[in-house]
Amino acid sequence: MDENKAPFVPYVYLNSNGEINDGQPAKVVSSCKLDIYTFPFDIQNCTLTFNSYLHRIKDIKMVLGRSVEVITQKSKAVMTTMGEWELLDITYHDLVPNTDEESIDKLAFHIRLKRRATLYVVNLILPSCFLITVDLFSFLLPPQSVDRSSFKMTLILGYTVFLLIMNDLLPITGNAIPLINVFFALCLALMVASLVETILITDLLHSSSRLSPVPHWVHILVLQFFGTIVCLPWKDKDAKKSDIPLTSVAGQMHGDRPSHVSKTQDGAAAVKEELSEDTALQELRSLGRDLQALRLHVDQQLGESTSSQQWVQCRLQKSNKCSRVLFIFITLFACAPGEPVMLNCSSPTTLALLEALTPVFDLSSIRPVSNLSTPTMVQVEFVMFGILGVDEKSQILTTFIWQYLVWKNEFVSWDPEQCGARRITVPRKYVWEPDVVINEFMEKNNAPPVPYVYLHSNGIVVDDKPVKVVSSCKLDIYMFPFDTQNCTFSFNSYKLRTTDLQVESAWEDDFRFNLSKKVMTTMGEWQLIGLSAKKFEFAILEGDSYQELRFYVTVRRSPTMYVVNLLLPSCFLIIVDLFSFLLPPQSVDRSLFKMTLILGYTWFLLIMNNLLPVTGNTIPLMNVFLSMCLVLMVGSLLETIVVTNLLCGSAHQSPVPWILRVIILQFLGPLMLLPPKPKKKEDTVISNPATQGPLSKDQRPPHTSALPRSKTLEALRDLGRDLHLIRQQVDQQRSSKETSEEWFQMGYITDRLVFVTYTLFISISFITIVIMWARGA
Repeated sequence: MDENKAPFVPYVYLNSNGEINDGQPAKVVSSCKLDIYTFPFDIQNCTLTFNSYLHRIKDIKMVLGRSVEVITQKSKAVMTTMGEWELLDITYHDLVPNTDEESIDKLAFHIRLKRRATLYVVNLILPSCFLITVDLFSFLLPPQSVDRSSFKMTLILGYTVFLLIMNDLLPITGNAIPLINVFFALCLALMVASLVETILITDLLHSSSRLSPVPHWVHILVLQFFGTIVCLPWKDKDAKKSDIPLTSVAGQMHGDRPSHVSKTQDGAAAVKEELSEDTALQELRSLGRDLQALRLHVDQQLGESTSSQQWVQCRLQKSNKCSRVLFIFITLFACAPGEPVMLNCSSPTTLALLEALTPVFDLSSIRPVSNLSTPTMVQVEFVMFGILGVDEKSQILTTFIWQYLVWKNEFVSWDPEQCGARRITVPRKYVWEPDVVINEFMEKNNAPPVPYVYLHSNGIVVDDKPVKVVSSCKLDIYMFPFDTQNCTFSFNSYKLRTTDLQVESAWEDDFRFNLSKKVMTTMGEWQLIGLSAKKFEFAILEGDSYQELRFYVTVRRSPTMYVVNLLLPSCFLIIVDLFSFLLPPQSVDRSLFKMTLILGYTWFLLIMNNLLPVTGNTIPLMNVFLSMCLVLMVGSLLETIVVTNLLCGSAHQSPVPWILRVIILQFLGPLMLLPPKPKKKEDTVISNPATQGPLSKDQRPPHTSALPRSKTLEALRDLGRDLHLIRQQVDQQRSSKETSEEWFQMGYITDRLVFVTYTLFISISFITIVIMWARGA
């Protein structure tokens, strides 16, 4: 596929028996169909096919000079460098398509190479196994007390950076996906799935207090069935003695009397003791009301905690090288106005024929026609042998073709029987060659040179040579990586006009295309899907014109590598950003999580930037897609910052303005399935005068002035004052939370609205881009 850049050896050995010994070094840049599915444990079988480019089997026959066993042993003995490859063996077979004398003799050597996998195991596979093991053990982190989502996000960021840095070690091809790439993609997908699961579990744990009780079927399926499977059965809590309603205690306190109080007691003593008991009973009742209010709050919290525990319990642990076919289509031209002179050979030998052709060779500098008014008809054809690559930045297509030119030399004509040959190969410098060039050619032809052409007895000249074409091409990369490129090879004479030289195609389009697909050895990430020809004639100055034969080459890019290395990671990260809306911003630092995600995605784009095409004509749709993903991530981060500020600073905010209350709480809240919460009925607090301090004489109950101060009564009054102060603080906190709850509700509604908008925008954008790519492909 390239010229030999090894040191040149100017000599050969000429033996006395006529045998010539030619030994020379060669740096071979050859095409090889590589099977990298099992990379890095792959074994490659490449072929070096030796044959004459022009001579048929009638002219040159090839034989093996030494056994392949000796070649293999000698190669292993003298080999100085192998790098990561180990030579296993060398075999050969003689490629003779048929016994036709027009076929070309070929000798194919098959070289088997084995890749040394140690470097890739140590640098790629082991680190991936370590990181996926860390992700597995991260399930042991308690999500209710540790920000497991940030841990997993950092782990994914590290793994993504690892893959990007090590991307140069992986083979790049459009024909197949190596199994190791599937392994890496699977590891990344598992990490993303575990992160999404962690986000859902975190949302379940921190928002379970706001959820309705666990449905019965969920309780049966998850808590009892799956819980038993994963050894986490749900245990119903037994009723405790502390759960006895206070009303029963209060009723018992109200109805019971000390047994020693009876009618048989003395009247004055009975009245005195009864008044003392009534005062203590009033204190107990006041104390009971405060305790009952506190108990209601505690019961409410316990009920929410029980429902939360049930939701928390619902967690789930989850070729040979193709033979080259040469088919030369040769047609006889109409006889020129003057018959060519028949060459006479003295004998049917090669030397006699060369001697007869000497006058013709002396005329190699002029166009070989008897009458200069007769144009020379040149048949132009080529076979696409390999697509080496496309440079989008320079707008260049690099291909390797077999070029065929056929024209007639009217100075040549001999009798095959008299001269002993129907055709002969002669050096190029001895015959006239048309100045047919490819207009789009941008560099020197580095293909191996072919020094000979075929000269037939009827004057037909066949020029067959390989050409490495580096051509300009207007590339349209808007649909990258699902793009199809149409490039043109324009063959025409650089100097001669139509009156002197004309060009035409020799083959049908289908034959040319099928032959190219049959012999093509390398395509890389490109597939040949079309090859057609069309003839044009263009006018120039002074009434002259020239003819041009255009070949339209249509190639399509194989998008597999870009889908795996660009699209899938971007989709994974944007899905993670979407699910991050489920993280409760009031209890988890969601902004830090999103910032880490944006940092990882930015790093990913910078490192993978060399895979994207660079051109000034248009912006690829892929770039728009990647930029849109980044913009969405930044927008979601800004929304998270605003919502976090709203939730965490609501205690210091003034009451919600009525217009925001109407638009957001009353209108958008029901649309987002977050209606305003009904206000709870306030408990009536009956002030206990005894807790306010010592009673005045007017406030004391009758007949109590003479009563002695009871130690029990004083203790109850002290306890009542403390409970009353506690109750006042609880009520004060509840009243101060009403304003914060409205701001909280506005934050939740805003967050839900952005989440729904984000989801709809992503869905519509992805569907639109996929449809555009599908139509473009």
